[in-house]
Amino acid sequence: MGSVAQKSALILCGDYMEDYEVIVPFFMLQSLGVRVDCASPGKRSGDKCFTAIHDYLGFELYTELQGHFFTLNANYEDETVESYDTLIIPGGRFTEILSADDKVISMVRRFAETGKPLITSCHSQLMLAAAGLLQGKRCTAFTSLKPIIELAGGTWWEQPGVESVLDITACLKDGNLVSSIGWPGHGEYMRVLLESMGAKISRSHMNSVLVVLADYVEDYEVNVPFRALQGLGCKVDAVCPSKKKGESCVTAIQDDEGALVCSEKRGHNFVVNANWSDISVDDYDCLVLPGGRSPELLVINEKVVSLIKEFADRGKIVAAIGQGKWLLAAAGTLKGKRCASSHGMKAIVKVGGGEVVESEGCVRHGNLVTASGWPALPAFLTELTRALGLSVVF
Repeated sequence: MGSVAQKSALILCGDYMEDYEVIVPFFMLQSLGVRVDCASPGKRSGDKCFTAIHDYLGFELYTELQGHFFTLNANYEDETVESYDTLIIPGGRFTEILSADDKVISMVRRFAETGKPLITSCHSQLMLAAAGLLQGKRCTAFTSLKPIIELAGGTWWEQPGVESVLDITACLKDGNLVSSIGWPGHGEYMRVLLESMGAKISRSHMNSVLVVLADYVEDYEVNVPFRALQGLGCKVDAVCPSKKKGESCVTAIQDDEGALVCSEKRGHNFVVNANWSDISVDDYDCLVLPGGRSPELLVINEKVVSLIKEFADRGKIVAAIGQGKWLLAAAGTLKGKRCASSHGMKAIVKVGGGEVVESEGCVRHGNLVTASGWPALPAFLTELTRALGLSVVF
């Protein structure tokens, strides 16, 4: 997908940037053929940044937990604003440090002067204020930024009618400045970002996707497809058989920290946006099964296994990431199928009758799409969009 003249994006990174706010644009843009460079002042390509989980856990203010480790792929000192079609600045506390760095602020200002889209979310609007870019501009952000935006000469805008996290879709564009309240609005955020980069999305019909999850679903494996497909204009419903619309599933961060198996930490809360009782296979083109440990809970639920079988029997797209293949094995949908798998799922794929493919992070065999785990999400999204008949051209 994409034009012959490849588009490019620079993500300005730093320690304790918000996990979702870097990974969703990073993975989604890559899946569409965009070159995405991630750089941080004072760090080199190959260095890691700590990321932060920002979510409400019952207190007056959001809680911050440590997220995944994020590996940089570019050197900040080598970057020039002329080399990129967009600049993305995730939210998080790293912006407090960079907003006081004159060289970084000068770079942000120079990029804004090119007229190319400059994308901010949650707290990174502080960078716009520090660069003097908000005078006469409308801007949204996390609500604590309201007085800062106004002191910097901007006009505060807040999405009306927000009663729950499901209502948050705010993304505002004023000229080449794009601002978002934060990661809950990432579907609209990605749509506006793609539009700002000149993307044209075509489809044969309105696509509908169902995501099935439970507690301790892998953080990236549920959120990235959910938000990316929303950004491409799909209707995406996420359900849990034991929870109602508006209730949360806790996610798990599974990351490589040097042990024989991945570590696990608590991630964001993921709010389901549909009721299990309302689900009909007729209403969807595709079923997505993220991994983590939630498949161990779902695999003993006969209704979930029957749902997977029905999707497969009717020739609809079934897609699974990581341990989501546990569910495919239980539903009998792996028999005779080539299947991307990591070491942890090899035995389960084999006893399920599938052919293990270790050389590829993502494999499509007919209407079955499988990915080894969250590092393969860009390829997984590419195959999903193709399977759904979506085309994105810049």
